[in-house]
Parts: sequence; structure tokens; C-alpha cells
Amino acid sequence: MSRKTALVFGGSGFIGVYLVEELFRRGYEVHIADLQSPPALQASADFHALDIMNLPAVEAVVHQTQPTVIYNLAGFANLDDAVGAPLKTLNLNVVGNANILEAVRANQAPLFVYASSAYAMSNKGSFYGISKLTSEKIVEEYNHKYGQKFVILRYGSLYSERYFHNNYLYKIVEMAMKQNQIVHHGDGEEVREYIHAADAARLSVDVVEQQEYHNRHIILTGNERMKRKELFQMIREIIGKSDLQILLSETPSDNHYQQTPYSFNPTVSQKLLANPHIDMGQGILECVRSVYQSATGHEQ
Repeated sequence: MSRKTALVFGGSGFIGVYLVEELFRRGYEVHIADLQSPPALQASADFHALDIMNLPAVEAVVHQTQPTVIYNLAGFANLDDAVGAPLKTLNLNVVGNANILEAVRANQAPLFVYASSAYAMSNKGSFYGISKLTSEKIVEEYNHKYGQKFVILRYGSLYSERYFHNNYLYKIVEMAMKQNQIVHHGDGEEVREYIHAADAARLSVDVVEQQEYHNRHIILTGNERMKRKELFQMIREIIGKSDLQILLSETPSDNHYQQTPYSFNPTVSQKLLANPHIDMGQGILECVRSVYQSATGHEQ
């Protein structure tokens, strides 16, 4: 069997923990490069504490590990946080990504996978969307100028049963269970295609192992389209709180898209769906169980 080694920048984050688990399942030797140490469940991965803004450190870890594939999941991953920190967002998401690409080029890594966003295709998304689209163009230019193979993954609305700062659905379930209300800064008409992070991780490895996806832009979203207010109603029914308050704004958010992330862009991308996939209702139920266990210390 040929050697399979993955270096995951941002491997301790929301998508990263599921990706690392999936890579282990597929027989990869896994290295995590992150500012934060990974959860205990990833103790078998080699951890490298570093800042992607430190180019010599990035070059050193790529040279040391000699990976067959490099994932960049690092940087700002929350749109609302990015609105309040434009310079930090652009530095981490653009310059940080360029640092990794330079290290990849210097060490001739076979494949580079960039974690982008559906907002790269949208005129919404503020500095976050701009940073993702800019980094996509830089990845494409490294391919054009230096022949660096890549896969660009445009993640949609991710969720899971684990708490992360940018796990919107988990935080909504937690608010509903602990405060008996859901407060949403929007009118609830926003349509999303939710995908469980475990499904997204599986697809994120599939695209590496199937050459037909190399040098392509891949959209990873869920199979189920629903409005946010429909999601809130589903949560209300699952947790069994008929008196749960759902508080919406009358006007939609300026930064988030309503029906679709797509705005005209000459770069065509391919959508990839998980089949089989984790059912949305089951996924929400796992969030409820996780919040309950966290609050009470008991299994449900």
C-alpha cells in the first residue's frame, strides 16, 4: 500500500476534528497544525503548535512531515466575527493561506485542499466572503504558474452534535433548551442546505482519493433544503417545548444570503452530495442529547 500522509492546518477546529477522524479511518498518517491542541479523541495524531502567519514555521512543518495531501482549514471561519475584524480576517484567510501555498510549493507537496465557503460565490458575506474568494484565486494562480494540484471545497451550512463557536445549529439548540427561546437576527425566510460535519469530512477525503475532482471547485452542502423558521419549528417539536419562543427580526441580515449563495461568477463548481447521509432530524436529536448531557452530566 502506498504511503498516505495528511497534514491538516486547522485540524483542531469544527470541520478539522471530523476530517482527522475520517482520515484515520481511511488509513492515513495524520498531522495536525494548529494554535489550539486537538481534543483528547485525536491523541493519536501528531500535533504541531504553530501560527499560519509564521512562514518559517509553516515551511518547517511541511518539510518535516512530507505529506501526500495538505488541507488548509485554518483562519476565520465565522462570518459575523469577520465583519468586526476585517484586517485580521484578511491576514489569516488570505496571507495565511498564501504562506501555506508557499510552503507547499517549496516542498513539492502533491495535492493542496483549500477549505472555502459558499460565500465565495456570493455578493454577500462581507470580508469573510471576500477573503475566501481571494484565496481561491490565489490557489488557482499557483496551479497556473507552478502546476500545483488543488481541490477547492466550498462548504455550505455545517452542523454537528459537538460545541464549536461556529456551530450555529448546536448553539441554537442549546439556547432553546436552556433559555426556552430562539433569538434569530433575520426574518427566518433564509433557505439553507444543512450538512453534518461528518458527512462533509467523508466527502472531503473522497475528493482527494478520486482524481476526477482534482483541480476542481466542489460545493459540499446537504440534501435537505429548509427555511430557518422551519428548522426552529423542528427543534421545538424535537425537544417537546410547545411554549418555546421564536424571536425573529423583521428585516433580513445584510451579510447573509437569503435563498441562494450564488451570484454570477465565471468559475463553475461541481456540487457533491453525501449518499448515504446523516438525516437532519437525527442530527438535531444528537445535538439535543449532547446539550442535555453537558448540562446534567447524565446520558439520556
